[in-house]
Amino acid sequence: MNKAKLPGIAAIEQQTAWDFLTGLQRSSFGYFLHEVSQLTGLVRDKTRPDWPASIAATGMALTAYPVGVERGWMERAHALKRTLTTLRFLAASTQGIGADATGYKGFYYHFLDMDSGKRVWNCELSSIDTALLMAGVLTAASYFRGDTDDEAQVRSLANQLYRRVDWDWMRNGSDLLCHGWKPENGFLPWHWEGYDEALILYVLALGSPTYPVAPACYAAWLRSYEWRCIYGIELVYAGSLFIHQMSHVWIDFRGIRDSFMRAHGSDYHENSRRATLVQQQYAIRNPLNFDEYGEFCWGFTASDGPGNVHRKIGGIERKFYDYIARGAPYGPDDGTLAPWAVVASLPFAPEIVLPTTYAYGRRRLHMANPYGFKAAFCPTFGGDDAVCERAGWVSPYHFGINVGPIVMMIENYRSDLIWRLMRQCPVFVDGLRVAGFEGGWL
Repeated sequence: MNKAKLPGIAAIEQQTAWDFLTGLQRSSFGYFLHEVSQLTGLVRDKTRPDWPASIAATGMALTAYPVGVERGWMERAHALKRTLTTLRFLAASTQGIGADATGYKGFYYHFLDMDSGKRVWNCELSSIDTALLMAGVLTAASYFRGDTDDEAQVRSLANQLYRRVDWDWMRNGSDLLCHGWKPENGFLPWHWEGYDEALILYVLALGSPTYPVAPACYAAWLRSYEWRCIYGIELVYAGSLFIHQMSHVWIDFRGIRDSFMRAHGSDYHENSRRATLVQQQYAIRNPLNFDEYGEFCWGFTASDGPGNVHRKIGGIERKFYDYIARGAPYGPDDGTLAPWAVVASLPFAPEIVLPTTYAYGRRRLHMANPYGFKAAFCPTFGGDDAVCERAGWVSPYHFGINVGPIVMMIENYRSDLIWRLMRQCPVFVDGLRVAGFEGGWL
């Protein structure tokens, strides 16, 4: 779709809009070039000094490298070297419960020291973040298909890493997968239920040739869904926009349906489109009267925020939050918006995403930032450090799991690159079929 007419953009601005979109994608890709350890290949969670790596951001880096190669922003040899550094570290690092461990039973701890790879902050062994890491691992195996020894090793290591994840253990006896586990006190008390970002987790767990979960596990998850009608739009509800995007970074859900979607005459791609429309409609209605909300100013998702404080603004007592999963239309909502979440909906609803992204560009939220848009901004909060009068508070950071979807979803919109690679990945194909998906490219 590269250089096709951009919907929602005036004809006279078409080339300028394409140039902006390309520049945003390239600058966002820069995060994965620079916020990485040369020793381990692990990728920093966010651009705060001395901050640790995130395994989810590392999975996104492994997925972004093929985009960089295909766009001419990274040499293939460089991408291959980076990928091997990461995979070799993951394969050789300690799996156990000791202080030197990076993971256990094939899963990885959520946050790791950048250069040693050791667990930090007593964080959890994360099921969803391991799934996002494995999605990147499998993307690398799907992209590096050459007959050289190094590319063959990518495929071998990827297979080894995926096969040793004990997905069934992560159920802890339940029909639903658990959020995680800690060596100090065992499994976390929460399981993945209700429509959420765990769609890709269940697909990967169902497709495992070594430690799969049973189809009944997926069926139990489907039973926890909530179908709603909001502003006359029917959909499987989840308030935060990232939920409707994260699994779609890798899986092309266009035209393929599981039993739930067959019963409702929809698919997950269409559902994400509807969720995107709901977000815009909520901003237009603006029931809480926050500054700047409107047709070209929306994007409610898990994001950074001004902090856990109360302020009286314009005669209204407002409560603001730090990092939290914001959502629409039922909140929480503190006036904080995430431009990256809008961009990540590009393949679903380009006619409203493109003009909104372009409008955000005019707000200068990407200016003087090395990796494109900052994570979030809050026009209502204000502050002396605002980059422009209509931006208010602006996050000082970039996050790996924010810039990753920008890079990949722009590319999926332009060329289907990641979707094409993963449509050929046996793990994803098997997992989707076990989950009961039919139709379309399957």
